Amino acid sequence: MALKVQSRMWFARPHLLWSRLMCCSFSDAPAARASAGGGARGCSSEFDSAIRSLRINPQPLRLAHILDSASDFNLALRIFRWASYQRMPIHTVDTYARMIAKLGDAGNHDEIGGFLKEMVRLDVPGLEKVMNDLVQFLSGKNRFDEALLVIQHASSGNFKISVSSCNGVLCGLVKEGRGLRPFMRAYMEVVKAGVLPDVETLNWLIEVLCEAGHLELALVQFDKMSKKRCIPNSRTFKILITALCSHGRADESADAFDKMLQLRCIPDSSFCVQVLPLFCKFNKLKEARKLHQMMKEYKLQSDQHLYSALIRCLCENQLLDDAVTTVNDMIASGHALMRSTFVNIVDCYCTLGQFHKAVNFLEENDVAEIEAYNVLLRSLCKTGRVQDSVNYLTELHSRGLVNCQSWNIVIAQFCNNGNIRRASELICRMIVSSFTADESTYSSVVSCYCKLGLYKNALDMFRRLDVSNLSLNSESFSQLVESLCHMKKIQEAAEVFKYHCKRGCNLTSESLEMLIQESCMVGMIREAIKMRSLAVCTGTSCTFTTYNTIFRALLHLKKEKDVLLLFAHMLMEGCLLNEYTYNCILRYFVTKETIFEAAILFNRMVKDGFVPDQETFELLVPEMALSSLLNMISESLLTVVNMDGMMSPRISNIIIYGLIKEGFKSEACKFLDQMIEKGWVPDSRTHSILLSSSGREEPRESDEVNHTVDDDNVSNILLEGLD
Repeated sequence: MALKVQSRMWFARPHLLWSRLMCCSFSDAPAARASAGGGARGCSSEFDSAIRSLRINPQPLRLAHILDSASDFNLALRIFRWASYQRMPIHTVDTYARMIAKLGDAGNHDEIGGFLKEMVRLDVPGLEKVMNDLVQFLSGKNRFDEALLVIQHASSGNFKISVSSCNGVLCGLVKEGRGLRPFMRAYMEVVKAGVLPDVETLNWLIEVLCEAGHLELALVQFDKMSKKRCIPNSRTFKILITALCSHGRADESADAFDKMLQLRCIPDSSFCVQVLPLFCKFNKLKEARKLHQMMKEYKLQSDQHLYSALIRCLCENQLLDDAVTTVNDMIASGHALMRSTFVNIVDCYCTLGQFHKAVNFLEENDVAEIEAYNVLLRSLCKTGRVQDSVNYLTELHSRGLVNCQSWNIVIAQFCNNGNIRRASELICRMIVSSFTADESTYSSVVSCYCKLGLYKNALDMFRRLDVSNLSLNSESFSQLVESLCHMKKIQEAAEVFKYHCKRGCNLTSESLEMLIQESCMVGMIREAIKMRSLAVCTGTSCTFTTYNTIFRALLHLKKEKDVLLLFAHMLMEGCLLNEYTYNCILRYFVTKETIFEAAILFNRMVKDGFVPDQETFELLVPEMALSSLLNMISESLLTVVNMDGMMSPRISNIIIYGLIKEGFKSEACKFLDQMIEKGWVPDSRTHSILLSSSGREEPRESDEVNHTVDDDNVSNILLEGLD
């Protein structure tokens, strides 16, 4: 870095560096002693040589040269301190700047602060320029924290830092991905330094807000640009349009582009490369065409990716003539057509039913991309022109423009039509033509056999698939499993399922549900649980019915431990529970060993919006009372009692009595109010404990939780107690 200052100022106050020199005297010697071998001797020799040179020529320029050529910043620091302690110090602003630059380049943040304070105290002409040069130099070395430190000390000395220097720091923080907080701290320091932001400053601010997900704040800053006398440029709109599209707000991105046009802001090449594909992706055809036209007007070069994006957008909107015109422009510009471009054009021709024009387009452009011809074959099959597709396949085969997928397209159409004979003929021709049947071929045939009810044939085809170490696609795989389940061949269905799961194939949720249900019905419970786990591992989601089927089978066989194991798997996999599942687990948990877990599960059940069935509820409440855990579920109980048909006088008495026994009288009163509103009255045992809680009578401990008495007698007791 060449930091030059026209005016030179001799510095004659060595006491400013006294503390630094004392630190040096104690720190340099141990460091030198600690250094071993030739490295330490070399450093000492370089220091002695520098000192001799300065004694002969004690000039600032000589000192600056020595500082620049020092092998490391520690040596430069020792030389600088030695010079500061001489009778006639030879320091200038330039030597300070060089030393600070040396420290900043080495990342010595702590030392820089002290030197900057001393440098600011010099207060000589040219110091402001040196501070600006320092900021730019440190930013160029990616030392943005040190550059920010220079800005802070310049501000304390009332020196003005240019906005371009500050922008270098802000730019670096954004490009390094430091995040919003470090950037905002730096931005606030720039504001404190009295630097007026320009459009680039605000662009960096808007960009970092967008990256941090604060799009609304970024739009606010954009709206405030005019108040700060800044006119948005091409980069401003590129940042905003990109952020709006990434947040799915494509309509607003089009509005931003309209505003750009109103401001007569000229797009640059970077804007076009970024924004044009976005407009095409989100089907903003009007804006994409306008931007492409502006590129022509301002003679901005368009590459093949931009052309291809625009052509795809035109084809998706079935503007075939415009798409072909753009293709011709692309060719005239010297760009080769991409494979996707041919596919898009042919697909558009076929969508409009112009098959002959599609063929002419491929022949005129001497297209050798097989995928484009496959699009034509697929369209012929889709429109029911199967024989035409066979004829065209034969022609393409003679020209060497087919692959395995080409054959599979036509074979799949025959299979979909249930014409297994014609499909088999084509497969024979395919193999004779040196093409090997692949997964798509087998999948089509298996699917056809399943549709025709030829389940044995489908299973035989799966056996061949196994030998070839291939797998079916998800649709055919699911069809085969369902077909075998219909035939009650559950073992074979499980075999097919496991084979494909090991290869990462997905089974549809409906097919998995059928397989699990049939497995449970024939007593293959453990197999069903294993298959459910395999399905989850391959990404197949299990429905509530699937889980409930297994739960029902386990409870029927009284395998409660397996119920708990399955429940644990569900929780670990993040599965949602439904009302039936909650009831099954609750009934299992209502034992002395797991009653506490039952309370937690009941609270979660009610929080998720479910309520237990009557049988489970009437089993749960007495057990909670016996374990003195009613207080733990009181809020959930209040939610349940408000629902019709859930409460009874017996359950109400148990809850009120239990809560008072547990010392939660206020909660008990809430249930008492609910009870009275329904026209029920407490039984004698509950009435007694209500009175005893007011100091009237002690309840008998021998009373059982389920004890009830006649309502008329209870009414008399209640009336007597209230007299």
